[in-house]
Amino acid sequence: MAGETTTRVRRRGVALWCHLTALVAVPLLGVGVLTTLIAGARTDMVDSAIRAEEAVRAVADLDAVRAAVEQEILPALALIVIDDPASAEQLGVQPWLLGGVRSTALDAIAERRAITDRVLAGVPADSMSAGVATRVTEALAWLRARSDVGDVRLEQIYLGYLDVSNEVMTAERAAASTAVSEQVPARTVRAVQDLQTVAHLAQDASRQMPLYLGSLFAADEALIGTRLAWETGWLSYTDAKRQMDEVSQESLLTAWEQVEQSDLMQEMDRLLTPSDAPEVLVSDITRLTDVLFRSGDRDALLGELVDTAVDSALTLAAGDREQAADDLRNTLVLGLGLLAVSAIGAWWLGRTVARSLGLLAGQATQISQGELVEVEVAGPREVRTVSAALGDAVGGLRRIQDQAQAVARGDLDDALLDQPLPGALGEVVHASIRQIVASVRQREELQFALAHQATHDPLTELPNRAQALTLVTSALHRARRSGEMTGLLFVDLDGFKAVNDGHGHAAGDTVLREVAARMRARVRPGDVVCRLGGDEFVVLVEPVGTERDLIDLAERLIAAVSEPIDLTCARVRVGASIGIAVSRDGGADADVLFAEADTAAYRAKQHGRGRAELFDDALRRQLAARAETEAAITAALADGGMRLHYQPVVDVAGGRLHGYEALVRWERDGVMVPPDEFIPVAEASRLICEVDRWVLHEATRQLAAWRATLPVLPGGPEPSMAVNVSGRHLTDRRIVTDVADALAASGVPPHLLVLEVTETVLVDDPVAMTHLAELRALGVSIAIDDFGTGYTSIGQLRHMPADTLKIDRSFVTSPDPGQRELVALVIRAAHTFGLRVVAEGVEEPGQLERLREQGCDLAQGYLIHRPLTADAAGALLRPVPVP
Repeated sequence: MAGETTTRVRRRGVALWCHLTALVAVPLLGVGVLTTLIAGARTDMVDSAIRAEEAVRAVADLDAVRAAVEQEILPALALIVIDDPASAEQLGVQPWLLGGVRSTALDAIAERRAITDRVLAGVPADSMSAGVATRVTEALAWLRARSDVGDVRLEQIYLGYLDVSNEVMTAERAAASTAVSEQVPARTVRAVQDLQTVAHLAQDASRQMPLYLGSLFAADEALIGTRLAWETGWLSYTDAKRQMDEVSQESLLTAWEQVEQSDLMQEMDRLLTPSDAPEVLVSDITRLTDVLFRSGDRDALLGELVDTAVDSALTLAAGDREQAADDLRNTLVLGLGLLAVSAIGAWWLGRTVARSLGLLAGQATQISQGELVEVEVAGPREVRTVSAALGDAVGGLRRIQDQAQAVARGDLDDALLDQPLPGALGEVVHASIRQIVASVRQREELQFALAHQATHDPLTELPNRAQALTLVTSALHRARRSGEMTGLLFVDLDGFKAVNDGHGHAAGDTVLREVAARMRARVRPGDVVCRLGGDEFVVLVEPVGTERDLIDLAERLIAAVSEPIDLTCARVRVGASIGIAVSRDGGADADVLFAEADTAAYRAKQHGRGRAELFDDALRRQLAARAETEAAITAALADGGMRLHYQPVVDVAGGRLHGYEALVRWERDGVMVPPDEFIPVAEASRLICEVDRWVLHEATRQLAAWRATLPVLPGGPEPSMAVNVSGRHLTDRRIVTDVADALAASGVPPHLLVLEVTETVLVDDPVAMTHLAELRALGVSIAIDDFGTGYTSIGQLRHMPADTLKIDRSFVTSPDPGQRELVALVIRAAHTFGLRVVAEGVEEPGQLERLREQGCDLAQGYLIHRPLTADAAGALLRPVPVP
């Protein structure tokens, strides 16, 4: 009876083949999900490749539009020059002869316009570049109409075409960025970047001839007619040629070398190189015509180079798309085949071995619980087959387990990880493990790279300031244990700014790399050379025998640095002034050692440069005095020792008060400290940021008080307040917050606050440009202070985030006629770019009269008003009583 009950219970249970089928179905489901995910990823790759190919085609279309537009410039400019009688007289050509030349120019511009129209019409309506093509068509229609009527100046036509070309080039770069942002191989990314490099070269080359002609025929010193514009364009062109040496494709590099070495390119480069007498090179109309044709031939030659780069990029993009489509098809076929085969095998296995697996039930239970036991092979043939299969499965799981343990313990070089796993599922699992290994390795490499970047200067690969401080601290700790001396050499380059000013930042970078290499070659293997930033280096020397050894090393470094350095276009020299600080037993703090070496280097510069100075008691007293001054500045900011004076700024034409410039003053122990004594001390530390914050809050508070008590006269402008912002504060991440807080605390409208920054800061630090853009977004006005003392070109003004240009007093007060003409030129250029001009340091009536004749907007100086106290400055806002 009991046996029958047991039999009925067994019969009521689910059949064994159903259990087996369900057991196999679980990994099958995982395979299906994994296949779906992989197929989805492959689909995304196909879509990405298609978008990348479309973006590359858009780059090709836009570059064709850009080239066609720039080909219209020369004929259009030629017509304006031909119609100008002064040009005929300059070339010594009879007016009747210009009629034939004008006919040729008309034919040329008609042909160029037809080519441009065909290129624009060839842009697909549904492409990424369709919108740009539409805007270019509208802009060209306007330019052509103005040119045909003849009521437009030479530089206006040129700038109009230049704006169209720049818009197309901007869209072209955006399309290229879209292409490289997709999931495409590195070779395709490099091909697109090569295409951008070649297109940039072709664009700069096509602009050389208009700038050259403009320097010959312009009636005044407008932008296109200045030698400065020609030279600036030539520098951009030569920089683009240097970038061509960095293209990644060997075939494109070979083609470029052939183009560069061609007689046409070399002849045009010799012709268009800026010279003191450019008109001699095209002394008659025949020579000028020949030059124009050869310029067109050179542009066509570079256009062929662009076509080569376009074809290469399109070929690679199309190959990426086809490869992604093939990968997707292979993935789907493999996944579906694996699922189909696995499902059929699971069903067959369940049906055939259901009645013979009883003996394996215990072992199967253990395995299902994660215990990889040895499977006993015994019983009938079917059971033996199942046992053997289960044993193989256990073996595969053991291998997976071993590989997973290797990954878990971080042994990524274990040979076990390279052994494949059996079966289709094994392949997928092994691929997943390899992917995990690759991800871990990539993360480790990224961590190493980030750690290296955080501690090393990217230009010279030397340890940076933070790492230098860490290294010096560690050296001092070792010195405290050993009792040995530690030396620190502070190396400040002499003449480096002249190299930057005269040859550009690229040359300056080359000089810094060469100096770093020379210094590394002159120090001992255990010594460390670090770059603090700019043109400042330090050398950590440990251990040190005597102070004489440090002086000898410094002299060797000075001699090495002072040797000539060969650049691409010139040979330059820089020097070095070195300060030496010594810690005899490691008892000094790292910051103190840095400050001592810096102070010694400063004295070396004061004593004639190109020498080494050892930090001594005199310098220690000087350093203590600087620390005392810093402490006194901090105390003055806290207890009210600082105050502001206000120098009025007036309208040149009418003499009306326009605003004030806030100037900080410090009264210490009853004596006024000159700004040139305490401002440099503050700028050498973070104190200058605190001084700037105090000036911002005090100046806006005073302006708010004047506005509340002294309303603006009817019809008069609201007075503005100009505040100087240091370069260190401008690059500080809190500058925007500091300005916003000052405006919020005072309630002054943002447009009444003018922030004055030096032009050197704008050129030297890109972060400063970013912060200025954010400040302008607040509504604050920006003024470029002391313009003319740095190395900003007039042509750069149009790209600077500024509203006002302040001409340095050295130009205003100079009796040199050339300086006066330069002031007039700067005023005209600033007005062209929509900038207001303020002249500083006006001290004589004649100077003010010249500024009035030159169209200067505003002026300040002792002739008008000296800096005033708040009460005296506010009195200027009071209405004058009528008698």
